[in-house]
Amino acid sequence: MSKKILLVDDDIDTCSNIKKVLSTKGYDVTEAYSGAEALKKVLAVKPDLMILDIMMEKDTSGFEVADVIRNERPSSKYKEVKNVPIIVLTAINQVTNSRFSLDDKESFLPGINDFLTKPVNFDLLLEKVAKYIS
Repeated sequence: MSKKILLVDDDIDTCSNIKKVLSTKGYDVTEAYSGAEALKKVLAVKPDLMILDIMMEKDTSGFEVADVIRNERPSSKYKEVKNVPIIVLTAINQVTNSRFSLDDKESFLPGINDFLTKPVNFDLLLEKVAKYIS
């Protein structure tokens, strides 16, 4: 059975290009184009990995999605997926002069396993995906 990836980005072209690359390597890729859609699909798909854009409907949508999924409350409906590896996909360092540093994982939300910058280097993407779901 192929490994499932939930790809979350509001840019349809980015999703399409990444999905093509991952699908040719045998991954089963489901796309979501917003944080709200991601929260629905993560429960339906139960992915082995999530690739998550940060800046979607709001500048912090991706962080909010990760926070909801990682939530430790006993009442959380995301218990089954709370440990899914999350790779952040972002252009945040190019778009804003934010306090987030791609060199300092601690400045990102705890629970983010790794990150990639846009534009995506597909070789690096495949390397990082394989690291978490080989």
